[in-house]
Amino acid sequence: MNSPTPSEQLAYFRKQQSNILDTIQQIVEIESPSDVKAAVDRLNTVLASRFGELGGKVKLHRQEKFGNHLEINFAGANRNTKPVLLLGHTDTVYSIGAISKMKYRVAKGRVFGPGVLDMKAGIAIGLHAIEGLLAWHKGRLPRPVTLLLVSDEEIGSQSSRAITEALARKSEAVLVLEPASGLNGAVKTARKGVGGYTLKVTGKAAHSGLDFEQGQSAVLELARQVLEISNLTDLSRGITLNVGKISGGTRVNVVPAEASAALDLRVATKEDAAQMHRRLMSLKPSNAACKITVTGEINRPPMQRSAAIAALYDKARSIAGGLGWALEEASVGGGSDGNFTAALGIPTLDGLGAVGEGAHAEHESVIISELPKRAALLSGLLLSI
Repeated sequence: MNSPTPSEQLAYFRKQQSNILDTIQQIVEIESPSDVKAAVDRLNTVLASRFGELGGKVKLHRQEKFGNHLEINFAGANRNTKPVLLLGHTDTVYSIGAISKMKYRVAKGRVFGPGVLDMKAGIAIGLHAIEGLLAWHKGRLPRPVTLLLVSDEEIGSQSSRAITEALARKSEAVLVLEPASGLNGAVKTARKGVGGYTLKVTGKAAHSGLDFEQGQSAVLELARQVLEISNLTDLSRGITLNVGKISGGTRVNVVPAEASAALDLRVATKEDAAQMHRRLMSLKPSNAACKITVTGEINRPPMQRSAAIAALYDKARSIAGGLGWALEEASVGGGSDGNFTAALGIPTLDGLGAVGEGAHAEHESVIISELPKRAALLSGLLLSI
């Protein structure tokens, strides 16, 4: 069977809209915070069943501390082509019990719930896009497709990064089911790299009344370092440094001997990532009697808009045009697992999931009318790559 026309594909997914919503409800109501392995694994069990019913071959990458990572492989009619990797995550930022305060609900053309935008609706879009392709092609996808849903994306992807990179190296392209950028539904062709660092200062304790001059304040030194670090921000180059958490001291009448700060670094290019890492690691104390130590690294390399990414975006824009809308692109400050695959040189297009707003917030929501359009866009890409 030949694939339906773009308008026929969109019409198909519009008829499937209620089924897509049912899938979203099913997986949103299974809470899956990153730090609760049993909860994430419960969701994995449901998703393995749903994708298995479509003919996907399920593989679990078992983890001790985190939820298992779920890999699902679909064979293609053309065995001589590399698979396309669909990339997403099952974990959310919400604690167990959030669903009681943020109940799944449909209102004013939107669906609300914890993790609905980031990124459980994206998983549902992937499932129904594959289901549509199977229906149009007699139960067999035109080309191989691998789906990887990791359990630790929201906390840095430390246990899943190697798996993601290994599968990406075997793939023709990577399509990331993270939310679109903005309410216009732009796909993401660039993301900043992310670094996490800790600055520790060691001074000398003393009684603040009796022996003040004998003390060396770690808090004062930390304050000076925070000002120095803040001066490294360069908005014209897309470099930001945020001192997001500080601590220090023991009692108000003791000159503090220890203090620390947690730093968040964002960079647009790999060159800036290397330069900023060097600058942070070379910080020196202004008070020679204090000692400073910096630890950390760039944990997500920048996703830079390459010729390969631009070509993939052009393909997506053409598909969207055939479906009746102009697909825009965006560069964003947040990172995703697409950063890893793009840094390997694999053509990567991000933001192919749901359209909505409020990620990680109580008003997190997805625009229902956009769901069929995103499923049609994803299925079109899977047919054209």
